[in-house]
Amino acid sequence: MRIFACTLATETNTFSPLPTSMEGYRDGVFLRPGEHPTDTPLMCTAPLFVARQRAAAEGFTLIEGSCFAASPAGYTNRADYETMRDEIIGQVKAAMPLDGVLLGLHGAMVAHGYDDVEGDIAERVRAIVGPDCVIGMELDPHCHLTVKRVSLCDIIILYKEFPHTDVVDRAEELLTLVLAAIRKQIKPVMSMFDCRQIGSYPTTLPLMRGFVDRMMAMEGKDGILSISIGHCFPYADVPELGGRILVVVDGDKKKADWLATEIGEEFISMRGRTAPDYFEVAAGVSTAIAANVSPVVMADPADNAGGGAPSDNTTILRDLIARDAQAAAVGPIWDPIAVRLCFDAGIGATFPLRFGGKIGPASGAPVDAMVTVTGLARDCSQSFGPTQVALGDCAAIKMGGVEVVLITNRTQALGLELFRNVGIEPTERKILVVKSTNHFMAAFGPIAKKVIYIDADGPIPRDYRKIPYTKVNRPIWPLDAETSPGLIF
Repeated sequence: MRIFACTLATETNTFSPLPTSMEGYRDGVFLRPGEHPTDTPLMCTAPLFVARQRAAAEGFTLIEGSCFAASPAGYTNRADYETMRDEIIGQVKAAMPLDGVLLGLHGAMVAHGYDDVEGDIAERVRAIVGPDCVIGMELDPHCHLTVKRVSLCDIIILYKEFPHTDVVDRAEELLTLVLAAIRKQIKPVMSMFDCRQIGSYPTTLPLMRGFVDRMMAMEGKDGILSISIGHCFPYADVPELGGRILVVVDGDKKKADWLATEIGEEFISMRGRTAPDYFEVAAGVSTAIAANVSPVVMADPADNAGGGAPSDNTTILRDLIARDAQAAAVGPIWDPIAVRLCFDAGIGATFPLRFGGKIGPASGAPVDAMVTVTGLARDCSQSFGPTQVALGDCAAIKMGGVEVVLITNRTQALGLELFRNVGIEPTERKILVVKSTNHFMAAFGPIAKKVIYIDADGPIPRDYRKIPYTKVNRPIWPLDAETSPGLIF
């Protein structure tokens, strides 16, 4: 038995001012066959990682392909996408004959000329391997579950958790089902229900927690192989944007259709009730300062690098400085030039620094302040579940009672190491401002005595009606009051 595995992934915010080129992938994951580390999966590489661990014991030969992944940003350069894709397609051809293919993708990647990158990859792989090879695909729930990719794959599984702490668990399930299908132990069939909605669905909140737990309890019983909840990625202007339910069952298409419809209708009934409440900046900062507990964690999702934002907006920070907030720490702010200047100045130096507010109007005004450098560290990382995410070189600066972590590798706040790398102990601060939508909850939730979500003026608004879509298929909620949900596959 021969199985091929590879990765080509990013999450594309088509409204982002930051284009994605080959350099973005080189800064993220850029590995040729055999170069993947043995101790941890990387961005979207979990299928290859688990297949490597299980190959010998389960009697199959793993052929490793290239793994390319970049941090979320704007469109991927067309020539660069085609170069990486064609390298992988060439590896598939060279690996033939194949019994199975594992595609570790994101699901919301867009390149110039390709609204459905994952569908394009699946189409080219299927043309090579033929109809009898089992193709399995693992995706982020913030994906576009297009009909094209679903029709070309045998099994697609999405992470269930948001924050995404179950990437390896879902890859294990994918491999188990792919092996069972190759061995003719199961005959997977898929059905997909289009809920016609755009939303946010953190599984750390009770409503989605209960919903996901009920879905998981169904799996492995009565022929139900997998249930995936496609949240959608709201910051992409593509036709098939929107929340969708994908069900995989053993052999019974009618049952799959019925189950996808039942779950989809329940998902629709939760509209408008799954996301946290958001404060305006001034009200959120006032609430945090007035709180009699600590730490208070304030999330800034509108400037989340994990959604393609620059992570250099200064609005919340400037409000904290103006109020002379004490024991407050903000991070991360992406500003490689400011980090370089802090290293040049050295620890303990006090000097005038301009930082943040660089990329565009939604970055806010830069901060000009007399700062003291309190921490410096090279080649830092932070943890996110079983993976390590690079932060690059980091600097901590202080202005009065407010500290800021500056980074060189653009990414969101994920692990407590973001602060600890540069000598800031998060449990000892009154206020922690983290640039993240909900992934921060995996590490910061357990230490937070209070969590506040802020809707600031960064480039990723919480009100999806403010996003200037032109390609999205309408009607869709909340852009339209009346929608037409239904089975589409």
